[in-house]
This record gives sequence, C-alpha cells and structure tokens, in this order.
Amino acid sequence: MIDLSTFYLGHKLQSPLVASSSPLCKDVSNLKKMEEAGAGAVVLHSLFEEQILLASQSLDRFLNAGADSYAEFSSYFPELGTYDIGPHAYLFHIQAAKKALKIPVIASLNGGVLESWVRYARQMEDAGADAIELNIYFLPASFEKSGAQIEDDYCDLLAAVKAQVRIPVAVKLGPFFTSLPHLAYRLECLGASSLVLFNRFYQPDFDLDTLEAAPNLTLSTSDELRLRLHAVALLSSRLNLDLAITGGVHTGEDAIKGIMAGAHVVMLTSALLKHGIGRLEEIAAEITGWMSAHEYNSIREMRGAMNAANVPNPEILQRANYLKVLGSYTTKGAA
Repeated sequence: MIDLSTFYLGHKLQSPLVASSSPLCKDVSNLKKMEEAGAGAVVLHSLFEEQILLASQSLDRFLNAGADSYAEFSSYFPELGTYDIGPHAYLFHIQAAKKALKIPVIASLNGGVLESWVRYARQMEDAGADAIELNIYFLPASFEKSGAQIEDDYCDLLAAVKAQVRIPVAVKLGPFFTSLPHLAYRLECLGASSLVLFNRFYQPDFDLDTLEAAPNLTLSTSDELRLRLHAVALLSSRLNLDLAITGGVHTGEDAIKGIMAGAHVVMLTSALLKHGIGRLEEIAAEITGWMSAHEYNSIREMRGAMNAANVPNPEILQRANYLKVLGSYTTKGAA
C-alpha cells in the first residue's frame, strides 16, 4: 500500500500536500473540506501588522494627524468599521480551526516591528496553533541598508520569536538573497524548524491611463516551480531542518518533483483557487499513481532522490546549466 505520510514541523502528516495561506483559509468550513480532501496540514491566512494597527485605530489617528500632508495616502486603507480582521478575530479563528480539525493548524504572521512579531506569535501559540510560519514580506528600498544587515534582521527576528514560543517556527523566505545557502544555515542554527521557499512578491503594475501604480495579482503557474526545485535540491542534502515548497505546485508531477528535490511538503494556493479544494484529491491520486508505476512505496523513499547529493549530474544544478541552456537554444535557432 502506498504511504503518503511525511513529517513536517514535528508532526506526522497524512500527506505531503499542505493547503497554504489564502483567502480560502478564512472559512472553517473550507478548512474542513481541505482536511476531508486529504490535506496534511493547513496554513491559515496571514495576520498582518497593518491589520493590527487598523484594529487598534492607532493607524487611523496617524492618518488623521497627517491628513494635510498625506491626504491621498489614506485612500489606500479601508474604512476601519468594515475592516474586521484584527488580531482578536484571528486568534478566535485559530481556536475554531483547532476545534474543527484533526490535522495540524499552522498560523501565519507578517509583522513590522519586532515587538509585534514576538507578542502575536506568543498569542498564536496560546490560542492553540501547532506551529507558526513567519511570513516575511520585505522589499528593501533603502540605499543605506546593506544585504548583510537585512539578513541580520531576519536572524534577529527568528531568534526573538524562538525565545518566546515553544512550538515549531517556520520561516517563509523570498528568493532575493545573494547567498541563500548561507542565510538558510544561519536560520537553521538559530532554531528554525522549516524554511518555506519561496514567497511570491506581488509587484504593482503601472496604469498608463491614470498614471498610477496599481495593485496586480497573478496566480502562480507550474513554470514558477523550477526556481523552488533548484533551491531545495541544493539545500536539502546539507540542512537538517524541514523544507517546504510554495509556489508553482499545480499537478501531481509538480508535487513529485518537489519531493524528489528534497521537500518534506509541497504547498498549494493558486491550484486550489483556480480549481477548487477538490484539486487536493486529484493531485494525491496522481502522486500515488506515479509512485505505483515507479515502484515507490512511501514518500520517505522518494524524498531527496534528486537533490544535489543524489542526482546523477549535480553540475546541472549550478553553472553548467547556464551554458547548456544557451548552447541548446543556439542549436535550435540555427536549425
């Protein structure tokens, strides 16, 4: 019998398919459907510090105080009276999810000030979360702050949160680091239980009619998986923490590639938004079908089979791939 179980963040999961943070996770009935469809765990939608500020009305006072100089700025925020997704509602949501589900419930936090990260991580643990994912969404804009200082900030954040909570902590990273392996190793040494690779940065577009920067949301495609596969394949043979792939997992084949690269779990958001929660069952069936055809009995046997330590041509994961791709394209073009 095919065994899809895996271990992630200290828990044995029934499947490596994890429903990751999305608007679907705001509804407990959806979380139940995810569990019934075979999700190994769920990551709740993120609690953002902006929501905390809005809920406390401190941001409202700030906006009013600066209305003369920054009147247009307030238009980017919703009315406080209709923005009912503050920290207390989020903590109640954790409690409701834990009561309704048997699978692990992972809270997601995106803070700004270090004290807020620590305070709300502690409250998420008290509310019953099985683990916390630090959803670090930071786009550098300062000319003064170096890449090394930014990495130090990530490490300081993790250390501060780890000092205050007992449950496992995952760190969700973006891909834009000059030396991801070095940062990953530092985070492992500081006690990260998992790295989630990679955060998708939703860049605004330019509206040429209004001459304004406009929010722009595009769901992922399978083409985005390769960036994640490359990073996980390089890291999984050298780190002892858990690895999760998020972004680009839409099919059973995508999930299998992620596991073979060394991921403990693969996370789905866009696939569920596009095709519905039932897509979890379809992908699980695709995985088991492939495993049966290739004589794999368990996820444990598969995991890491194609990472940098095990793939027959590890050089393709590094500089040699650049040369081969360019050479291949030139050859095709000449034909």
